[in-house]
Amino acid sequence: MPISHDQNFKNLILDYPREALAFLATQEAADLDPTAVITPVRQEQLKDRLGDRFFELDVPLLVEWPNGRREALVFIVEEESDPRRFSILRLASYCLAVADSCRTRRVVPVVVFLRASRGIEQALTLGTERDTYLSFHYIARVLPEIPAEAYLHSDNVVARVNLPLMKREAGQKLAVYHEAIQGLLQLEPDTDRQYKYLDYIDMNERAMHLIAPALPPEPCDGKASRAAKAGCLGKRGNAASAGFWQQPEGKGTLGAHGYVARPLQPTRLRRVRAPCPARPECLSRARSSA
Repeated sequence: MPISHDQNFKNLILDYPREALAFLATQEAADLDPTAVITPVRQEQLKDRLGDRFFELDVPLLVEWPNGRREALVFIVEEESDPRRFSILRLASYCLAVADSCRTRRVVPVVVFLRASRGIEQALTLGTERDTYLSFHYIARVLPEIPAEAYLHSDNVVARVNLPLMKREAGQKLAVYHEAIQGLLQLEPDTDRQYKYLDYIDMNERAMHLIAPALPPEPCDGKASRAAKAGCLGKRGNAASAGFWQQPEGKGTLGAHGYVARPLQPTRLRRVRAPCPARPECLSRARSSA
């Protein structure tokens, strides 16, 4: 069954809502102090009639301040792996539906694009030559246009695990991959989440070859990636990372995520003797011993 990047990204937002908003909507999230409470909103908006189609939002997040310092705010985060499927009309409908159901006018739409495209519509205007009756725009975050170098040492875990999807110069693949894993292991103390998002980083790295096929392949890509992962895990003092160096070409005995918490199993080598050629003296010796 194919793995959906949309679902993986949705999990990332739900696991790290504060960090996601800080990375994707930096200015709007600047006032999210520790007292702010972030809650996922119901994704499927209720239908007026049973026969109507429902709107399914990617990740609507409600931000509230219990002390009443600020009015509640709703962030709508949508992820698009293919810009051709994006519809600004549909997004505007989402936002109006959320504003109506949440009874608020404070809605911030954010769209994350995994691919760059000149045809991405970023503003909508409805009206005539006489007047404009509806104006709408959103925050667009096109990951392949964001320089990875700006986030190589970021303390935002969402930015770090998405480094492989950002813009990088030729020869930067090893550094970008290394910093993505290093950032995850440094910023996320929970072993289960490390296990979970090591896979996410690997999938982003593989997706980059499909998203940006124009990038020239770098020499020894596979070995470089494994070396980066082993180096990061080795700095954590995890004995399992040594498994990368006990196998030919840096290959480990476990899956990529297995190097976070599972102990290294000793490698046992067994010598296998080649069968004796069927010469007459060998056959007679075998019969006599039988």
